[in-house]
Amino acid sequence: MTDPHSTADAAPHLSGYAPQDSSTGRRLKSHPVISGLAIVAVLLAIWLIVRAFSKPKAKPAAPQPIPVAIAPVAVGNLDVYLDALGTVTPVYTVTMVSRVAGEITQIHFKEGQIVKTNDLLAVIDPRPYVAALIQAQGQLARDQALLKNAHIDLVRYQNAYQDHAIPQQQLATQEATVDQDQATVKLDQGNLEAAQVNVDYTQIRSPIDGRVGLRNIDLGNVVPANGTTGLCVITQIQPITVIFTIAEDEIDDVTAQMATGRTMQVLALDRAKERQIAAGSLITVDNQVNITTGTVRARATFPNTKNELFPSQFVNARLLVKTLTQVNLVPQAAIQRNNDIAYVYVVQPDSTVKSQNIKILATEGGTSAVTGVDAGAQLVTDGFDKLQNGSKVAQRKTAPPSPATSPAKTPPAKMAPAKPDAPPAGAPPASAPAKGSG
Repeated sequence: MTDPHSTADAAPHLSGYAPQDSSTGRRLKSHPVISGLAIVAVLLAIWLIVRAFSKPKAKPAAPQPIPVAIAPVAVGNLDVYLDALGTVTPVYTVTMVSRVAGEITQIHFKEGQIVKTNDLLAVIDPRPYVAALIQAQGQLARDQALLKNAHIDLVRYQNAYQDHAIPQQQLATQEATVDQDQATVKLDQGNLEAAQVNVDYTQIRSPIDGRVGLRNIDLGNVVPANGTTGLCVITQIQPITVIFTIAEDEIDDVTAQMATGRTMQVLALDRAKERQIAAGSLITVDNQVNITTGTVRARATFPNTKNELFPSQFVNARLLVKTLTQVNLVPQAAIQRNNDIAYVYVVQPDSTVKSQNIKILATEGGTSAVTGVDAGAQLVTDGFDKLQNGSKVAQRKTAPPSPATSPAKTPPAKMAPAKPDAPPAGAPPASAPAKGSG
């Protein structure tokens, strides 16, 4: 059953709500422009959302080529040198010392003068020695006369003995007298020659060709015989030699070349290895290795016609051991190292790079002789920071150096092997086998 009160209460409520809805609908119907704009806005929002999600994604930009410096593999000859620190050593060095005592009466040389063998350098007062020579001559003459008389008496005694006029003992005594006089004459001859030698020693002469150093005597000085302080020092400078050391690991290469009879060239360079002082040839190596340093000494001779080398001067010696002919030559800057593996980046025809293992035969200056790459191949020499296998590269354009800033040409110097650096990205592992290595 329906409660009459509840029905009656609900009627006013429903009657009050229905008029309100009808008024709102009438307001919407009375503003069609607002309804249209709302619909357009909804559609526009939907269109923008659909377009945003359906828009194709932009393609990523292609990586830019890495700028690098490139150099080709050349074919040529490479001289292999051994570098060492050497000392200029004269073949002969003579300290002139007087053999007799006396006063210096004459000096015939100037400091720094070039002298020849047997040139007169100084004279010591010869008068005491000339007097001794005359005495020796007189003693010899007297004893020679006694010997002559003894010979005459001996002949007489021999004739008398044959006639049985004298006993045999008297004859034997005379024969002994002759022998005694002969020995005396021989002694006198020795004294005479000694006196003559002393007279000759009063004239001090050069025993070699060379250059005279600073003199240590003056006129009037009294010098002792065989004194500790020399009168001067003479040094031979033409030719002159350089003594340098060779590591024991390299002795075999040097001796093998010497065994062929080929003249081995040696260059003498200044301390900075920028200027060649002189050129000579290797004479020989020592007969034993220094166990302390592990080296053996070698001597090279230089004509030194212009006196370029000075005794006891320190120079850098460069021994030409051998010449590698028709080998592949690459710039040292192109070689990279990964532990014990040496490799290079070879530019491919499509402008990408590929690492390739090589074997280094020898290195001189900034050039290395290698195997494992073909002649004419293009190698990267600079710009390895971001380089890896397959990287696209472009050759860097470099302006040619002006004459004012061009470096001076210097003789190549052997470089010590570089310490292995950390390998760049894409480098071959240390255990990877060398490709194409000879």
